Amino acid sequence: MKNVERRPQFQKHFRTRIVPNKNLKTRFDERLKLFAAGERGKPLNDHPLGKNMKGLRAFSITGDIRVVYYETASTYIFLDVGSHNQVY
Repeated sequence: MKNVERRPQFQKHFRTRIVPNKNLKTRFDERLKLFAAGERGKPLNDHPLGKNMKGLRAFSITGDIRVVYYETASTYIFLDVGSHNQVY
């Protein structure tokens, strides 16, 4: 299993956008477990990003909330979290 590293911008946005909403925090925890277990299909809908975010990927926490990340040989690096409009 790969490690997950949370970059400062991710941590800041996680504290302000996710933690205040208990239901959203619970959903994030559930999706993170699926992600760590290797799930990439529904409900995560993991997908590559294009255009100016080429090389990055995103997965869904809810219908509109996304985690943007990239992957190295040993680590998933979480860059940002928020609504579609906030992270793209």
